[in-house]
Amino acid sequence: MDHLRYSGLPFEAQRAAFLRIVAADPLLAETLARVRKLALPDWLVVSGALYNSIWNHLTGKPPGYGIKDVDLFYFDDADLSYEAEDAVIRRAARHFEGLKLPVEVRNQARVHLWYPVKFGQECPRYASSSESVSYFASKTHAVGVRFDSSGYLDLVAPFGLDDIFSFRITPNRALDNQRTHEVKGKRAREYWPEIRVVAW
Repeated sequence: MDHLRYSGLPFEAQRAAFLRIVAADPLLAETLARVRKLALPDWLVVSGALYNSIWNHLTGKPPGYGIKDVDLFYFDDADLSYEAEDAVIRRAARHFEGLKLPVEVRNQARVHLWYPVKFGQECPRYASSSESVSYFASKTHAVGVRFDSSGYLDLVAPFGLDDIFSFRITPNRALDNQRTHEVKGKRAREYWPEIRVVAW
């Protein structure tokens, strides 16, 4: 049960462990350094690449195991056109060439425009990258990191970190995202059988 060694600890202890593991992961360290140089407004590396790297570290799996891509959020409400976001995505694609993991870039100021078409329901108009994280289908997945103005890694975790360190995927009912919660939970268990998926 050594993979649960951080489960149940106070948040500050979990936060320190989380940031230490992320900073020491070679794939994440390289990606974060590149993201920082891209200098997008209100940027945040979020979700899978982070919590999957924690699970890999705690179960002795190699860096990058089970990780499809890196999700990079930014927030820019100056121009909500598809063309403006597409220009950023193209610039980022050139910037991230050569990285082992693909980086998927999305402007969180535009989510409310395409979300109803893709998912058949409304979603709030977000005011920041960190706000959008709190609407993920599973509370476990609601994590993000970025560098602060002093160059230290900063953490966004609206629901804390105990779910991640307890290998527990917990639903977030802020939106009706049951299917996403279940699909992601099933996929995660295929890679990390230690995980328990809490029913919606």
